[in-house]
Amino acid sequence: AYDFLPKPFTPDEFRLITSRGIDRRKLVLETIALKKEKEMLKEHFAAVVSHELKSPLGAVQQNLYLLEMELSEKLNPEQKDRMERMKVKINDLINLIHTWLRVITVDVNKLKEKFSQVSIEIVIAKAVENVQPHALRMDIEIVPSFGSTPSFIIGDEGTLVEAVGNLLGNAIKFSRASSQIHVHTEEINGYLEISVADTGIGIANEDLPYIFEDFYSGNSGEKIEKSSGLGLAITRRIVEAHNGTVSVASELGHGS
Repeated sequence: AYDFLPKPFTPDEFRLITSRGIDRRKLVLETIALKKEKEMLKEHFAAVVSHELKSPLGAVQQNLYLLEMELSEKLNPEQKDRMERMKVKINDLINLIHTWLRVITVDVNKLKEKFSQVSIEIVIAKAVENVQPHALRMDIEIVPSFGSTPSFIIGDEGTLVEAVGNLLGNAIKFSRASSQIHVHTEEINGYLEISVADTGIGIANEDLPYIFEDFYSGNSGEKIEKSSGLGLAITRRIVEAHNGTVSVASELGHGS
């Protein structure tokens, strides 16, 4: 039921409401079909990415390492530098493929099966450690602080580290050199709040509603390193699997 007709009604009113009902039903069926099509595309995309891209790149990577070993005494410094750059680029591509597969294959129900007691301090420490090399290159200091935080929460440590790491990585990417990023945890109404705050270039208002969507990369107007637009989408899935929400507040030129 989606509408009603008050008595008395005319045949024309009855025809109109029936016609609307039929149109609505068509829309519902189209939505269901589109959802199924989207799931099939996801599965097909995962298969194509894994088989058609990941396997050949893995073979290229292995052969490149073997070639480097075999020619180690014959290569001059310039050739070694070119070889190193090729290794880095191939590794970047493989990591990007893993990220694509990760965003497609995150299974919320399977994730919940692995939930156990997790120390939030360890989660934060590991996430900071993972992004520390990037922060050091940018001369950025990450400052963790803990408010009235429980010693343990229920969740999956590995994916929580990934979620916080993605937020930190994003903050580093949009921060200016020689600045600070603050990570703070606080218990609020029985929930754990983790906030990551930077004083970087900020996010435009028109980008804010979309930054947690798959493959979305906003345009800040400033030159920053490119990204796949998947890190925050993966973070959203992980947080929602832990019965949480993720949100952003930002102002251009004043951080996020």
